[in-house]
Amino acid sequence: MKQVLRPTLLRVAFASSLLLAGAAHAQEVLKIGVNGVMSGEAASWGLVNKYCAETTADLYNAKGGVEIGGKKYKLEIVALDDKNDPKISVTNAEKLTSQGIKYVIGPNIDTTALAVKPVMERAKAMNFPYAFAKELYKAPANASVLGMVASYQVGPIMYDYLKGKKGVKSIAFLARNESDAKNQQVEGVEAAKKLGLYVVAANESYEPGTKDFMPVMTKIIKTKPDHIVLSGVAPADAPLLNKAARDLGFKGTISTETAQDAKILAQVAGAKAAGFMSVGGASTPEIQSDEMKAFAEAYKKRVGEWNDEAGTKVYALELILAVLKKNPAAMNDVEVFKKEMATFSMTNPYVKGGTTKLEFTGNADFGRRSQVGVPLVVNEFDGKEFKTLFVGTIKN
Repeated sequence: MKQVLRPTLLRVAFASSLLLAGAAHAQEVLKIGVNGVMSGEAASWGLVNKYCAETTADLYNAKGGVEIGGKKYKLEIVALDDKNDPKISVTNAEKLTSQGIKYVIGPNIDTTALAVKPVMERAKAMNFPYAFAKELYKAPANASVLGMVASYQVGPIMYDYLKGKKGVKSIAFLARNESDAKNQQVEGVEAAKKLGLYVVAANESYEPGTKDFMPVMTKIIKTKPDHIVLSGVAPADAPLLNKAARDLGFKGTISTETAQDAKILAQVAGAKAAGFMSVGGASTPEIQSDEMKAFAEAYKKRVGEWNDEAGTKVYALELILAVLKKNPAAMNDVEVFKKEMATFSMTNPYVKGGTTKLEFTGNADFGRRSQVGVPLVVNEFDGKEFKTLFVGTIKN
């Protein structure tokens, strides 16, 4: 009996040792969350967040993972669609933080970003929204880091350009009727007045879900502006608004301080959106490093096509990982991460030349460094794709 059982026991012991050895060598996982709008009129904003994070993860994982504190971690992206609904965004934030995720990219607008703020603070986690409400980033708030250039930072630079280069003297503002877009409208009006521009329309708006923009655009054009600002315009609405303006005979210029999707503009408006100015991806062809070119190719391989906005949204995860590499204690303690933000600086991997710094910024607007310091790029649509109009900088 002992002779019969002995080989079986040996096989079980050997199998168990293999399992234990495999477990001992199993690669640890670093989870990063994405919480944003991935459906509806603004879907492009959240989907680009998701695709950028997944592409960065692909690149690191292909090399065996990201090395932090002498150990390599496999990157796993957990992405949830908040449908631009604050309640869903809160639920998503709770799901992500309950998994022990400390760093979340998104949400994409003020209402959803403000809704998740208490969740992130209670969970002692951090998020990187693409929302412009200053109360997210100014003390005593301390859980959010702005992932891009804000409308009130790019607006004055863009209006000054229009005044000096395009001869714009009068300006009208039209906003989507939701809090973040209306806030952008108020801030844009204030900036335009400071530059000496004559504001002929300051409060006009349209409801989310609007498809026929002719009535509201007729009201705007009757004020006879040289320039129209589409405050907080969603990527699906921008081509329809441009088309309505041109169909009504408007000959002036049109812009927005939000990022846009060239493919949607080309498909819906085409030549009628020619000259439309918007915030561009923070990596123009003229300044792209080899790392940025490699990222763009990997992004196209994953998604099927490039989106200019990805040039901005590539930065959030790369900067998160850079801080974790510098101080591995931040893996489980966001307070360590926050302390590093005040002085952190590295060579920008996505800008060629090796002389541009990537760091946290925002002192001028928030009183502390609570913003990803991406380059400021303004694009102009030529009817088919975006062309770089100019590259600027914001105050630190």
